[in-house]
Amino acid sequence: MIRTVVFDIGETLVRDDRYWASWADWLGAPRHTVAALVGAVVAQGRDNADALRLIKPGIDLAAEYAAREAAGRGEQLDETDLYPDVRPVLARLQGLGVRVVIAGNQSIKVGQLLRELDLPADFVATSGEWGAAKPSEEFFARVLDASGDAGSRETLYVGDHPANDVAPAAAAGLLTAHLRRGPWGHLWADTPEAEAADWRIDGLMELTEIVTP
Repeated sequence: MIRTVVFDIGETLVRDDRYWASWADWLGAPRHTVAALVGAVVAQGRDNADALRLIKPGIDLAAEYAAREAAGRGEQLDETDLYPDVRPVLARLQGLGVRVVIAGNQSIKVGQLLRELDLPADFVATSGEWGAAKPSEEFFARVLDASGDAGSRETLYVGDHPANDVAPAAAAGLLTAHLRRGPWGHLWADTPEAEAADWRIDGLMELTEIVTP
């Protein structure tokens, strides 16, 4: 029986459109160029931030991030950034008595912005707040701590990235669901890593059937 469902954030709950568009605008590059480069580095299995390094070789990402924040052009998040099925499925899961946790690789600020959205969730945390990022063992140990009194085989981790979500969550003993959404979710949907998930879904509402005994 699944007692806790834990959600990745980027391209699981939140669209990344605004994030990459804001970086393109900040660096003075066409949005299409940045989007295309993100797709290219993802296909190569590289860090998606490498797209920004291709636009501006030698870029100090931490310094640029701070400069954007200081200029009032930093990270933003509101209702329009959520996928349409997010609120309905979170509310439905809570209505079924399932503990809902949100935990992904994001900054401290994104954690704050998510909490301000007042989503139907019992716990929200980011890698920036934890000081541990996926796919590390420490991140998923934190996930288990956040799952309340549910054991690892009663906790389901949902994400779009086979290498960052499915594989390490399974290694930590959690149940896993691979979501076919976003560039990672679509590109690697038919890889052995994605196929190893306990469930493979095309939308979050499918989770209500999975958790119902």
